[in-house]
Amino acid sequence: MEFLDTVHKRKSATVTSIIMVLLLLLIFFFGMTYMDPPIESGIAVNFGTSEVGSGNIQPKEPVKTEVNPVVEETPEEVKEEVVEEELEEAAPVEETQVEEVLTQDSEESILMKQKEDERKKLEEDRLAQEEADRLVQEEADRIKKAQEEADRIAKEEADRIAQEEADKKAKLDAQMSGLINSEGVKAGGEGNDKTGGDKGKETGDLDAKGYDGLGGSGGNGDYQLKGRNNLNDPQPEYPGQEDEGVVVVEVRVDRDGHVVKATVLGKGTTVIDSRILLKAKDAALRTKWEKDSNAPAEQIGKIIFRFNLRAK
Repeated sequence: MEFLDTVHKRKSATVTSIIMVLLLLLIFFFGMTYMDPPIESGIAVNFGTSEVGSGNIQPKEPVKTEVNPVVEETPEEVKEEVVEEELEEAAPVEETQVEEVLTQDSEESILMKQKEDERKKLEEDRLAQEEADRLVQEEADRIKKAQEEADRIAKEEADRIAQEEADKKAKLDAQMSGLINSEGVKAGGEGNDKTGGDKGKETGDLDAKGYDGLGGSGGNGDYQLKGRNNLNDPQPEYPGQEDEGVVVVEVRVDRDGHVVKATVLGKGTTVIDSRILLKAKDAALRTKWEKDSNAPAEQIGKIIFRFNLRAK
């Protein structure tokens, strides 16, 4: 046959036939079993031809049915029906009462939930306020502690400077052997006025020629830089003009003793010749000072130059 002309087709037909036979056998042995219908249960009813009857003998022929007289309903039965109707009418009232109770319970539940939500919100607000107050207090404590630390450092620095000044004064007093006191026992002195005494500053230099300022050393100028002495005294070149007087120069000195900036001040300066002012500024820039690692980055001081006319 043409539909079984190949080996694969014949194998497929064989497998199909075997499967069909197995299915038929399974259906025959396991799929054809039926159960008997279940036994019906109930009450056996007597055979009869009427709705009423009496006696214990089953008649073989039809029996004439007797007519029962009509019995009037007693008032008690009517009363029972009335009571039943009243009960039926009262039932909806009870249902209404139940519905009202349920509605009241729901409203109370809603009110209780609202109160609980309000209580939770108040509690959350209270906790948030406490947290905010705590953060503010911590920040205030931190600022106070930082301020106390800054005050302590400033006080220590002031005490250190005061101690250095006291030590320097004590050393100078020892060197002068009491001559700097106005109540000394020796006569004589130094100064540019007519009153006896040793004019100058207790923090000054024994070899200085100036009498004004905070102390220092120099040639013809007054060098004023607190706690530090100048190492040289460059003299400004006199341009030879017919002008004399005082030039006050403000200097800014770094910790290594170099003048980083010099400015001629109007206060205290009596010279108006711009060339003299420039010479004084140049001399101030060439001045060298003692090094001081504890000094400010730019310590401010003054140099006072005096210009006198040369004799012809």
